Amino acid sequence: MKIAIIVPMEEEAEFYKKHFKSENKEVFGTTEFDHFSVNGNDIYLGLSGIGKVNAAMNLTSLLTKEDIDVIFMTGSAGSLQEDVKRKDLILPNKFMYYDAHNTSAGNYVEGQIPQEPAGYTLDNSFRTKFAAYLKEHDIPFKEGLIVTGDSFIASEAQKDEIKKNFSDALGVEMEGAAFAQVARHFNTPLVAIRAISDNGDANADNDFDKFVKEVGAKAASIIASYLEETVLD
Repeated sequence: MKIAIIVPMEEEAEFYKKHFKSENKEVFGTTEFDHFSVNGNDIYLGLSGIGKVNAAMNLTSLLTKEDIDVIFMTGSAGSLQEDVKRKDLILPNKFMYYDAHNTSAGNYVEGQIPQEPAGYTLDNSFRTKFAAYLKEHDIPFKEGLIVTGDSFIASEAQKDEIKKNFSDALGVEMEGAAFAQVARHFNTPLVAIRAISDNGDANADNDFDKFVKEVGAKAASIIASYLEETVLD
């Protein structure tokens, strides 16, 4: 089975690179992917870069060249809810764009790109199996909506503006919906796990710099253990 692991930032990939021995490197488009084997599977580990365009471009570059069976996305996110704390794990069941405002262009809802679905629901057997693994190993996590946009959220005013349209969103980040949109068009299952690095408030910049590596490693270590212990089919 061919598995892609894609993360936005070097800090979020550091655990994988230390944990697994890269057998070779391959370039797809503008992105270098580490290629190695785990538990009989071909793993392609790459950095997408930050933001929606980088995420879409670099995942597409891989999927046009390799017949990937499942994509695992890990990394960090900012909290949008009081009960979502730093270091919490979020298993998104849906992604939407918080910065897509097209309701005046037709019969669209907030967050919807014209001619695309209103949101990108993650509902596949790989995600179901991974959620069961988390529960079996008593790894606490929350499930829900994550919203995506091209801004780093660092004020209560920004959070409040997002929550006007997405009151139930658990977290906010800069790549997930773009990954989900590309995965949908390639008909490739996506499993995403985000660890909360900051509260999306005035302290977000300092908190992010302090916690991004730690929470990135937390998410990555779970994926690494899962791939080592589980037979995927």
